[in-house]
Amino acid sequence: MVKFEKERWLVTSALPYSNALPHIGNIVGSHLPADIFTRFLRLFGEDVVFVGGTDEHGSPVEVAAFKAKLTPKELCDRLYIIHKAIYDWFGISYDNFSRTSKPVNHRITQEIFLRLLNNSMITKKKLLLPYCPTDKRFLPDRWVEGVCPYCKYKPARGDQCENCGRLLDPQDLVEPYCVIDRSKPVFKEVEHIFLNLPKLEPKLKEWIKSNKQWKINVRNFALGWIKEGLKERSISRDLKWGIPIPLQGFQDKVFYVWFDAPIGYISSTVEYFEKLGRPDDWKKYWQSPSSKIIHFLGKDNIAFHSITWPATLMGTGEFNLPYQVVGLEFLNYEGEKISKSKSWGIFLEVVDNEVKVRVGERFVDVPADFLRFYLSLIMPENKDADFVWKEFEEKVNAELIDNFGNFVYRALSFLKSNFNSVVPEPDTLKVKDKNLLEKITETKNFVKKAVLNFEFKSALRKTLELSKAGNRYFQEKKPWETLKKNPEDCRNTMYVAMNLVRSLAILIEPFIPFSVERLWKQLNLEGFVYEQDFEAVDKIGLKPGHRIGTIEPLFKKFETKIE
Repeated sequence: MVKFEKERWLVTSALPYSNALPHIGNIVGSHLPADIFTRFLRLFGEDVVFVGGTDEHGSPVEVAAFKAKLTPKELCDRLYIIHKAIYDWFGISYDNFSRTSKPVNHRITQEIFLRLLNNSMITKKKLLLPYCPTDKRFLPDRWVEGVCPYCKYKPARGDQCENCGRLLDPQDLVEPYCVIDRSKPVFKEVEHIFLNLPKLEPKLKEWIKSNKQWKINVRNFALGWIKEGLKERSISRDLKWGIPIPLQGFQDKVFYVWFDAPIGYISSTVEYFEKLGRPDDWKKYWQSPSSKIIHFLGKDNIAFHSITWPATLMGTGEFNLPYQVVGLEFLNYEGEKISKSKSWGIFLEVVDNEVKVRVGERFVDVPADFLRFYLSLIMPENKDADFVWKEFEEKVNAELIDNFGNFVYRALSFLKSNFNSVVPEPDTLKVKDKNLLEKITETKNFVKKAVLNFEFKSALRKTLELSKAGNRYFQEKKPWETLKKNPEDCRNTMYVAMNLVRSLAILIEPFIPFSVERLWKQLNLEGFVYEQDFEAVDKIGLKPGHRIGTIEPLFKKFETKIE
């Protein structure tokens, strides 16, 4: 008899640079959707590992450290602690949140490079690179800005235009200048090492076309790059901060940040299993054919994750390729691009060891679940989204509090007041009772399908529809009237309503985990919501005779408070 290996999932979100603090667009662009997906997979009973970490090398970090008058390591040490605190506060449930500057990532990056070298995937050639005559040093690509030669956007960076998404080299820029002193660099010839993308172009094209499960925008973007013809991509830089290149003649250089950063996904997985005392288990997620690797990232990172990163993996011949590259669109704030320099947007900071939400120049008291809820409703899955503060307050109050929160509290409080907090024994269920129970099953099936298609907005909206149905059911059944006039029907109502509360808790947990864990305690149920079996969502989880615990409203009306 053939024994099939259980399917595994390895979920990642884009590694944030250690050069600044995250804003709300960074969160919704990768961390939040990756967390929602992972939380659902856990409910589905799947074997899943969720990894991330800070991206600590490259010119962005050197530039930020230079401006802050710190060493790159000092800056990264500070920002790692802050980043991790923010993601913990936001409920991003990483199994491991690592750092690309750790020895494990240095070791694995160098090992992968040597495999590529042995597989004739590395070439050498000379480049004209920007050089600063004043400082007598080559300038990292992020230290050079100018006009994009393709879309004329300014300022385009020396490695990529954030407007059109094209990968660039500093010499591609029109009117280049140094970001430090605005001087015009001169270009000098220097030898570097390259990943031989043209050699892999046919295999990459065939592989991308075979990925029918990819979103249309991601597949088209990747195939567009292939159509233009792939060029060899430099993977070395003239920097001091980074992973040294283990090759004679290149010891004074380090790897390009976009070469070692994705390898951080692997090293974070390795580190996770080393902590668990199972050092070889990482291979089950990166090398076993039964594993699916899912990358969540912003659309500006699609090129790296659909072309250069798969090429690196493909070139070694030893790793699984991404099963899904979930490229999300951008989030704006009040109709404009989020800008830290202009203090335009919503930012997360750590003040006196507490995570604070800053809107412009003001600190605002906002629960993490409120942000998670609204961002899930407007998630930029297929097009750019806009965070509108007034709508944020309205949606939280109307959809989360008045809909979900109201149904939950009215059901629990009625049970407490009239049934001594004990779920009653039902009579024969009537049509309305059965219809609502059937709607739970319908919602469960819809949500699972939507989640596996990365349609989180639809999953949340369907769950909220179920909550609205619960409110209608309660209102139409009028248990406050049937309590004396028709006690059998009243028992039916409370039996069904309380089981709907439990079902809703499981369905909505990935979106508002903190609030739902409080609800789970009020229901006096064992364990945690995230440990529950999703397939049992539509089963009777609150048996007659079950006594709920102490209850209180889950939410208070959302009113902005400025500190």
